[in-house]
Amino acid sequence: MSRTAAETRGSELNMATAKPLRPVKREPAASVIAARLTEAIMDGGLAPGSQLGEAELAGQLGVSRGPLREALQRLVQQGIAVSIPHRGVFVTRLDGDDVRDIYLARAAMESAACRLVLRHDPQGTAARLAKVHRSMAAAADRGRPAALSAADMELHQILVEESGSPRLRRIAQTLFVETRMCLSALADDHPDPYALVEEHAALIEALREEDEERLLTLLDDHMQDAVQRLTGGARHGEPAQDTAAAAG
Repeated sequence: MSRTAAETRGSELNMATAKPLRPVKREPAASVIAARLTEAIMDGGLAPGSQLGEAELAGQLGVSRGPLREALQRLVQQGIAVSIPHRGVFVTRLDGDDVRDIYLARAAMESAACRLVLRHDPQGTAARLAKVHRSMAAAADRGRPAALSAADMELHQILVEESGSPRLRRIAQTLFVETRMCLSALADDHPDPYALVEEHAALIEALREEDEERLLTLLDDHMQDAVQRLTGGARHGEPAQDTAAAAG
């Protein structure tokens, strides 16, 4: 009995001297709303150029205008939406120059990620990418362009995550939002889905062989090929094809 009493006193003493736990914070409503709107934009539910009316969106989402307004400003800061004075907030339209710039930035970001991965754990990263690549191949076999696009996106996200760089991850968040619908359009319109699967297989193989020069060359070619198809050869200042224009 005395031992139990001593243990109890010791436990009470530890709790008294321990640093108190912080209350669990709920995710801000604006963050949840921004994420919901971003998904709708990327999936095409909110089309490029469409107005993001506060009253209508507040009613659909069942939220007040305060957090909704904050969420819309977050989208504007990310470039997903644009605020036009005295008119409102609209989903961004991307032209051919925007698509080229997005993939230019992605090429730089993912090249940096590749270099970091090669220094850390290229074989482990290659194994993770190969697992997603099998999903890509299965989607191509089954004629499922949406699943192919999703696996494509996941593969590139993993590549950046494996770099271990928090700043590359933050940069990637915005770029991947802008490119997700571009990738969906690419999967839908790609003349040969298996060619897309083979491109990623070559990237993984170069990583597995730890061939930095070949890996970076293949990555750059992959980005340039995507730009060419998404823009359809659009000249400076011209709109990209309609599906790709929804990528922002």
